Amino acid sequence: MVVATRVRAHGKAIRDEGFALRPIAWRRRGDGLLGAARAISAISRLYRGERPDIVHHVALKPVLFGGIARRLAFAHSADAPALVDSVMGLGSGFSRTTIAARLRRRPLGLALRLVTGGSGGWTVVQNPEDRAALAELGIDVGRIALIRGSGVDISRFVPLPEPGGDAVAVALVSRMLRDKGVLDAAAAIRRLRAQGLAIELLLAGPTDPDNANSLTPDALRSLTAEPGIEWLGPVADVRTVWRRAAIAVLPSTYGEGVPKTLLEAAACGRPLVAADVPGCREVVHPDETGILVPPHDVDRLAEAIAALAGDPARRGALGRAGRKLIECRFTDEIVARETLALYRAALAERARFPVSREKPGKKSLSDTKST
Repeated sequence: MVVATRVRAHGKAIRDEGFALRPIAWRRRGDGLLGAARAISAISRLYRGERPDIVHHVALKPVLFGGIARRLAFAHSADAPALVDSVMGLGSGFSRTTIAARLRRRPLGLALRLVTGGSGGWTVVQNPEDRAALAELGIDVGRIALIRGSGVDISRFVPLPEPGGDAVAVALVSRMLRDKGVLDAAAAIRRLRAQGLAIELLLAGPTDPDNANSLTPDALRSLTAEPGIEWLGPVADVRTVWRRAAIAVLPSTYGEGVPKTLLEAAACGRPLVAADVPGCREVVHPDETGILVPPHDVDRLAEAIAALAGDPARRGALGRAGRKLIECRFTDEIVARETLALYRAALAERARFPVSREKPGKKSLSDTKST
C-alpha cells in the first residue's frame, strides 16, 4: 500500500502503520495553475513508477488531480489501474449559493465528469444527496457506490458518563470555518447565557490557513474573550472533549459527506444538534439520535440546545440511540468491508483479481498493490 499525500506532522504515523509514503507538494487550495500542473505531473510520475493495480483518490482535489494524472500516465494503455474515487462530501463548491459559487459549479462538474466518466471506475459517495448531485452532473449512477462515512473504532470511542458540573457544556469539533457554523454556535450560546442558562461552548479544532473561510486565531481569541466560550485549539484525542461536553453541535452548511465528528460523538453516547443538510441527516435522526435545525437559524439552534440542556433524561435516551446507530451502520469494520468489496469488484472488472466467493472483507488483498 502506497500513501501519496501532503505531509506535515503525521508522516511517521503513516509509515509506522506499514505503508510506503510518497509526499506530494501541494496545498488543499490555492496552488494556482503552475502549482496544479506540478502536482499533476508528480502524481503521474508516481503512477508510472509504482504501476499500481488500484488507485483510490480520496476527496475532490485528489479525484480531479489524480484522475488527470492517471490519464496522462496510462494513456491508451491496457495496464491502467482500476479506479476508485471517493467524494467525501461536495464541500463549499456545491453548497454555497453565491453567484461566484454557482459559476464555479459548472466547470467543476464538467471536470468531475471527465476524470470519472469513461474510465470504468467507481465513484464513492457518503450520502444519497451527493449521489443524486453527481448523477445530475452526468456521472453514471450505476457506477456510484454509497458507503456511509469513514467509520468509527467503537472499541476506542465508547459510551462516556454524563459530565458533571453546574454548567452544561456543548462542543463543536471541526476546523474553525465559518461554513462549519462556528459563529452560529457562538451566537446561540451567547443568547442562552443572556437568558440566564448555565451553559458553555467548547470549540475544538484548528484554524485552516489554506481556506479563506477560516476564522483567524485572533478572531477566535476575541470570540473566546466572552464568558462561556472556550477555544481548545487542535485536540489530539477528541474523547477528552466528549468527557467534558454533554451535547455535540455542528450547524454546518459546508457540504458534508458524513461528518466524522458527529459519528465519534454519537459513539461516545452524546446527543447531536446539527444543521438539516446532506451528511448530517445520515446520523442525526430527529427525536431519535438528536435534533436537526435549519441552516443559519440561530433561534432554532438555541432552542434545540436549550431543550437538551434542560433535559438530562432526553440527552441520555438520544445518546444511547446514537450509539446503537453507530454500532449498526457506521463502524470501521462495516466501512472496511464495503470498501474491500468495491476493490474486488473494480479489480475483477479489470481481470486482475478473481472475484472472492467468500463474504466481503474475509479474503486478503495482499497480492494487490494500491495507491
